[in-house]
Amino acid sequence: MAPDGALYRLLAWTSPSYPVGAFSYSHGLEWAVESGQVRDAAGLVDYVAAVLGRGGAWVDAVLFAATWRAAANPGALDELADLAAAFRASSETALEARQQGQAFLTVTAKAWPHPWLDAFAKRRAGLPVAHCTAMALACAAHGVPLEPALHAYLHGVSANLVSAGVRLVPLGQTDGQIATARLAPVVAAVTERALAADIADLGTAAPGLELCSLAHETQYTRLFRS
Repeated sequence: MAPDGALYRLLAWTSPSYPVGAFSYSHGLEWAVESGQVRDAAGLVDYVAAVLGRGGAWVDAVLFAATWRAAANPGALDELADLAAAFRASSETALEARQQGQAFLTVTAKAWPHPWLDAFAKRRAGLPVAHCTAMALACAAHGVPLEPALHAYLHGVSANLVSAGVRLVPLGQTDGQIATARLAPVVAAVTERALAADIADLGTAAPGLELCSLAHETQYTRLFRS
């Protein structure tokens, strides 16, 4: 980790207290619990692992790495930003990515200013920004190395979904931490795969997750926005 405050920035940006609204989204998990597909800690681990390995978080991981590498190239950066904002299978997961992305960009540009963030925000005014895009750009701008940045981003996705599962199933806090521990090798493996992935080969294979997200849109009682 670079010694110039990069670790502190990364910890701040992936903290649950960072005001991006991540706590209000479940990525379709709420419907999976409602329909009986996720009943316990093991089911929660399987669901989150699917999100990470072949669902929306996999897409975000590949785009995060590509965005970090393209951060100094406005043209390439904007193309990746368009792709990241569009690469969603449901309106709720699009809202999840875009709301968090805009919140992250707005807060970070004020609390951790950088010319790259300012220029990007001006170019993207009125356009959607995915969370992975905004955080990858901030990490590149402030000298946070790519591998730990991506690992921390994926851990944040995983931890947020585990937290949602603890509330929804419901599970005890100890079971939640056991789930988090079991997901550690998944986060590490997805990070490694994403760093080596070619953006031209990007795709997903998680229809069950997408169906949960679509069903959640009309779920009668809901705690979460996705």
